[in-house]
Amino acid sequence: MALRTILTVGDETLKKKCRPVTEFNDHLHTLLDDMTETLLESGGVGLAAPQIGILRRVVVLLDVNKDPEEVVELINPEVIEMNELEQTIEGCLSVPGKYGYVMRPTWAKIRAQDRNGNWFEREGEGIVAQCFCHETEHLDGHLFTEKVTEYVEVEQE
Repeated sequence: MALRTILTVGDETLKKKCRPVTEFNDHLHTLLDDMTETLLESGGVGLAAPQIGILRRVVVLLDVNKDPEEVVELINPEVIEMNELEQTIEGCLSVPGKYGYVMRPTWAKIRAQDRNGNWFEREGEGIVAQCFCHETEHLDGHLFTEKVTEYVEVEQE
């Protein structure tokens, strides 16, 4: 496993739409392992492949609602269901130090493939539902800053 560099706002890669994953092989498994290590080191909750310069539809995120927290791998994900939106504060590893109010669901269901190509569905509440939406938007070349209604100051721990 290896730490990957997280791209930041201004890098054109973050604006590009990702291609679907069609080969479920050792190369993909290495990417997933590297993304997990990078996410855990970063202190973030989710990481999409374009954030490390890979234009593939791959996401890793932490299900912080599980005890212990669980790493979730999502290949070719799409949000298939969500409830009403509410205002929440969001940030992004690719936009360091910026936080703002965005509208996100409090519950969402995602459909994706695992590292072996098997399809599954998963539900998430709170920050996990928010992360499903945030990370899948990265795969289409969008940043949360496009949805911010107001920027806020957030104290770092």
